Amino acid sequence: MSAAEFPKTQENRSRLRLFAVLGGLYLAQGIPSYLFAAAIPPILREQGVSRTAIGMLSLLMLPLVLKFLWAPLIDRYRPFARAHRAGWVVITQLGIIAALFGMLAVEPTDVRAIFAIGFFVAMLLSTQDIATDGYASKYLNPADRPIGNAIQGGSVALGVVIGGTLGLVLYHRYGWDVAIVTIALLSFIPLVAALAMRETDPTAEKQAALTRPSIRNFLARPEARRILWIALVYRASEGLVKSMEGAYLVDAGVPLNWIGYLSGGAAVTVGLGGSFIAALLLHKYGSASVLALLGGLRTICFAIFMLHAFALFTGAAPIFGASFLQTLVRYMEIVALYSLFMSVTSSEQPGTDFTILSCAQLIVYLVGSMVAGRLADLMGYGPLFALATAISGIAVVMTYGMLRSAAAAERPAEVIS
Repeated sequence: MSAAEFPKTQENRSRLRLFAVLGGLYLAQGIPSYLFAAAIPPILREQGVSRTAIGMLSLLMLPLVLKFLWAPLIDRYRPFARAHRAGWVVITQLGIIAALFGMLAVEPTDVRAIFAIGFFVAMLLSTQDIATDGYASKYLNPADRPIGNAIQGGSVALGVVIGGTLGLVLYHRYGWDVAIVTIALLSFIPLVAALAMRETDPTAEKQAALTRPSIRNFLARPEARRILWIALVYRASEGLVKSMEGAYLVDAGVPLNWIGYLSGGAAVTVGLGGSFIAALLLHKYGSASVLALLGGLRTICFAIFMLHAFALFTGAAPIFGASFLQTLVRYMEIVALYSLFMSVTSSEQPGTDFTILSCAQLIVYLVGSMVAGRLADLMGYGPLFALATAISGIAVVMTYGMLRSAAAAERPAEVIS
């Protein structure tokens, strides 16, 4: 190897190492997240828990929405002298594993206890997410951001399989205790990624001399405020459908293990593949066109659920197909939106900047999820899905218009192409 080739080889190794670390870090979040989001709601419904109570489990997303409030603290303080964000990941992951083992003392019909443990897990997950997103935003090169977010989407898909599908299948075959113990033990594996993290953050003394991370610093930048509006608009409809999807499939007579296989199969196939397809599309067509395409496909999926609920479509095939396509769209959205978010993060407070944007898009999702169960009980699934379809279509038009207007005003812009 020549002296000129050596730096390039080292750079490639560093990139691959970073990609592998990010895969493990995002898997650490995906496993417990989808235990509560994908496995537990259908289990509760089978046990006779009301749709209203199941819908209120969406409040577990509250810490993920409010984490921007303590994100500056994660950017500023390090739990260990030589480990900044890695330290936060290790501490929170061990706490999550302990909480999962605590689920063994809870019956699958005890909604209050499940909610309490789930809320504690959500607090730890949200803190870990700040550290992980800050690490990714800081160390991914601009050209690697779509790839990095595709890896995130793939890791989340694997988290669906482990936390969601495996959790449902194990519960269906062996019961609550076996499912919980298995998920808790598998959550130890991603800790390896935290030990492999490499950071170049300044020491505590040098950090104190820099601008203190804050929400105000983010809002002071016009380009950051612009993307904040996008984050608030684009996913305004998804909570209405996603929070009720599992319950609707149960009420439509689909067995729990089928639901588990559906979500897991979609995650492994279209979820993994879709994340990397999105990265390629972003490089070729840019954020505006990709988000418009994905939003249009999402609207079609919601329309199929609506028509099925109104009995205009019959059988399981239409809703299976819509659920499958919706999974593809959701993972592709993660890549497109998060790459857009990373493009406006600063090196001084990457976790804070990214967290504000990710929280904004979760706010509208949470609002929809919170009211979805109540709306379904009051007026039925059909009107609920019709409302989601209309909101989705309007959001796509607004998002595309804002992105294209910004691109026209700021060419050449790296944020929007």
